[in-house]
Amino acid sequence: MPGSAEELTVEALYLRHHLALRRFLTRMCRCEETAADVAQDVYLRLLRYAPRRVVDNPKAYLFQVAANAARDRLARESARERLVDGGPPAETVPCPRPDAEAVTLARERLAILADAVDNLPPRCREVFLLSRFDGLSNGRIAERLGISRNMVEKHIIKALLHCRRRLDAAGK
Repeated sequence: MPGSAEELTVEALYLRHHLALRRFLTRMCRCEETAADVAQDVYLRLLRYAPRRVVDNPKAYLFQVAANAARDRLARESARERLVDGGPPAETVPCPRPDAEAVTLARERLAILADAVDNLPPRCREVFLLSRFDGLSNGRIAERLGISRNMVEKHIIKALLHCRRRLDAAGK
């Protein structure tokens, strides 16, 4: 019997999504038996490394932990196979494309960052976009906008800190 509210939450999350998690892991690992083992590892990781703050999307968090556990398992097996026979069979090599959960998390982060950039003061936003999206050097930006290079650097630092705070506030 679980001993804390945190364990109950982890257990409820795991049980609620267990079947979908097993299907996901079976696709990643291409083996039901390995998927079952990795699912157990996921549960243990959730218990052992519980996040310090409330997770906005517990299901996405669960599947990200699962993807990491599966990748770790596949990497260990791959290393073992290379030592034994020189390389893994082609059917055990995971797909290099990110899974749906990773794509969803990346899109959430991108939306938060886009909103953060949109909410910057106009001059700060302009400097940041010229630097990060147009790839201009700080000297070129200063020359183009008629401000000092030092001011360009301050705007960029302010923008980066603003974006970091927004991501931290969202738990991303």
